[in-house]
Amino acid sequence: MRKTKFANNEYYHIYNRGVDKREIFCEEKDYLRFLKSIREFNDNTGYFQRDYEKRTKLTGQKSDFRYLKSDFEQLVEIICYCLNPNHYHFILKQLAENGITLFMRKLGTGYTNYFNKKYNRSGSLFQGKFKSVHIDSNEYLLWLSGYVNGNAEIHKISKDKNDKWCSYQDYLSLKNETFCNKEIILSQFKNIGEYEKYVDMVIKKSEKRKDLEKYFIE
Repeated sequence: MRKTKFANNEYYHIYNRGVDKREIFCEEKDYLRFLKSIREFNDNTGYFQRDYEKRTKLTGQKSDFRYLKSDFEQLVEIICYCLNPNHYHFILKQLAENGITLFMRKLGTGYTNYFNKKYNRSGSLFQGKFKSVHIDSNEYLLWLSGYVNGNAEIHKISKDKNDKWCSYQDYLSLKNETFCNKEIILSQFKNIGEYEKYVDMVIKKSEKRKDLEKYFIE
């Protein structure tokens, strides 16, 4: 049984890695597919609703399906993310009952099916159930935003802040994503430069802190 009990309007650090520490993103198309899945799976529609919408868009027919995607609520609010070759991190705010569980189940199952078909493999792609930690204070939320946004640099995967598979570029206005809510973080700093300094501090301290080793899942 999962130790963390997810509650609406609470924030959580969500992370996991590939089974046997294997790579889960082998090329650029894999990262792009995962990002696309983040957008598509963040609502409580099922497979048949999504498939129906795709077919009606392709044929140009007017949809009379009683459940349209626009009628469904988002499951989670995505604060930030980082996708590394063999693991990922999210900070999520649950919006709907069981939202995090449903979102991560859809995301994990959908991406695993894609990955296994593409690379001619079978079985689990991720190491068990995703890991979760309740973010129980604003200070912890800010710190983890720096940890997640600076994660590629902390793990020496990227040497600078321009890692494109991370929400940090969006936070620094280097790209414009549409699915991250940055305001809860950036509103607490005078400007983007101040937040950048804060993340630099988190990166430096995270490389030395023993209590963060449990998150080092590369």
